[in-house]
This record gives sequence, structure tokens and C-alpha cells, in this order.
Amino acid sequence: MLIEENKALAPFTTFGIGGPARWFVEAQNEDDVAEAAAWAREGGVPLFVLGGGSNLLVADTGFEGLVLHIGLLGIEAERRDGGEVRYRAAAGEDWDHFVRRAIDDGCAGVECLAGIPGTVGGTPVQNVGAYGQEVSSVIQRVQVIDLRDGHVVEFSGSECGFAYRRSRFNTGDRGRYAVTRVDYRLQRGGTPTLHYADLQQVFPGSERPSLAEVAEAVRRIRRAKGMLLVQGDPDCRSAGSFFKNPVVGLEQVQAIATIAGREPPRFPAGADGMVKLPAAWLIEQAGFLKGFRMGAAGISSRHTLALINRGSATAADVMALAERIRLAVEERFGVRLEQEPVLLGF
Repeated sequence: MLIEENKALAPFTTFGIGGPARWFVEAQNEDDVAEAAAWAREGGVPLFVLGGGSNLLVADTGFEGLVLHIGLLGIEAERRDGGEVRYRAAAGEDWDHFVRRAIDDGCAGVECLAGIPGTVGGTPVQNVGAYGQEVSSVIQRVQVIDLRDGHVVEFSGSECGFAYRRSRFNTGDRGRYAVTRVDYRLQRGGTPTLHYADLQQVFPGSERPSLAEVAEAVRRIRRAKGMLLVQGDPDCRSAGSFFKNPVVGLEQVQAIATIAGREPPRFPAGADGMVKLPAAWLIEQAGFLKGFRMGAAGISSRHTLALINRGSATAADVMALAERIRLAVEERFGVRLEQEPVLLGF
């Protein structure tokens, strides 16, 4: 196991921001993960598990610990009865590569998650979702290494504690496990999911698009919103959506409507009397529009939820902008926005 010192972390993040890691390990297999965790435990060194870096903001001073970068690769597919296909994907695999593989195989269940940056290992942690799908609906099993003792543990999908942008891995068990493999259960010959309004506009009710057509439509929509990683595109220097869509009660919705002078858009939240409000709408109603700039940090010119590095932003710049937006929304509507990206080294 090669341990590097003072490794720059900014190149490992989509923000392109942050100081170095005191120590850094590239894990190519499960033994590397266990060995690195043991090294950190024995030395009393803080440990952080890094995947694709697409949901991460690193402090300007870096991280005074060991960063364990998950580089495990490999995808296996097994056909089951009833057209079901089980995929075993290593945690370091590029997520969009996996989506393309599934679609090439004619398997439905992840087509609306095309174009999302990051790796397979990050999908169960945040319960990645977009355009009417969440990975929780297709995850069968998650294999992890317990960083406390190096043991391999497996959790069924029902044991992962999935909720909106949540799982046991980023709540009660945050920092305890390193994901090494995810098993997905997809349906061969299944029909695409077309619940989301943006996709319904692309494909009216009379059309029956293929999985590949839906995935490409999702990528086009994401690109139009600056949510697809494109080399040289300044709107892509971000961590995607910086704030989660808040879930509130109907009474609070009416209060917000009274303040704004118009009904806010809303979506069912799965709980009685609760709805999900678009954080982007709240931010815009609080006075922050696309293209807003605050020094070297700003808001994407194509999506209000994406805070961007305009070229020379520091982590402190991004956090200052985020806090200004958060306070404005809270002061006007009484809703405190919760950030999505993980913070490291703060």
C-alpha cells in the first residue's frame, strides 16, 4: 500500500477547490481499504473515504488526516428469473458508465439517473435520485468494510435506511463504513420511467421512447441546467445542487404563498401532509437569480441550485455565498435550507 503525503485534493473534486490531504491512499481492492483503515486506526489518524468528489467541498487548509480514494473496478451481470438482471458493481466504477452498461443490456431502472457525476459507491450513501427515480428502488445489497475493525459487512436495501437524499451511511453510521460494492436489481425489457414533468414534455403521452432515448434526454436536460460535466464549461465547476429541496407542511406552504404573493410549486413528499418545495424557487424568490456573483464564487448561469467556482474561488468564498443565500431564504420564508455537499477539513 503506497501512502502519499500532502496530496492535492482539488483535482479530485468537481469544484476544483481545496487544500491537500496530509496522507493519501489509492485503494485498488478490498485489502487496500482494510489496510488503510488499520493504518489510520493504529496511528490515531482521521480517515475520510473519497469517491468521485462530485458532492464534496474541501477546506482551503485541506485535511489533516488520511484520504482513502476508492478505485475498485468491475461490473458483473447475472440474469435471473422473470427478466431480472442483478448487477454487481465495484464502488469505484463511474456511475454514468454503469448506467450506459445497463441500458445497452436493455435493463430499466436507472435510465433517469444518466449523466449524474460520481461513482457507484456514492449512490447508496446519498440515495442518489433525479427525474423520478432513486437508487433505493433498485439497490438489492450494499457491501461495505467496517472501518472500525476491517470486517466486510453486507446490508440489504431495506437495511440501508433510505430516505430522501439519506441513508444510514450519511446519518447514524456516517464515517463508519467504506462502500466497496453495490448490487442493483434491474428489469430486462422494462419500460422507462416518465413521471417527471421535464421528461413528459420531451415525450408526450403518445410516444413510447426507448431506455436509451430517455437517458439521452436526461443528459440534454442536465446539460441545459449546467448539471452535466462538460470539459471547459464554467458552470460545471460545482458540486451539482448545493441545497436540498426542503420538505414542509401544508400550513407552511400557505404561509410562503402569502409572503411570495403566489403559490409555490410543490411535489408530494411521501408523508401525510408534507410536500417538497423546490429550493431553487425559494432562492430566486429571496432575490438570488441565475448568474449571481459574489467575488470568485457565484450561482450557475443555468441552474439556481448550483454554486460554482468562477475560476479562482476558495472554499471560504463558496461557504460565504451559501450562507448569504441560506440566511436570505430563512429570513423571508422561515425555511432553513440544508446543504447537499459533504464538507471536509472545516
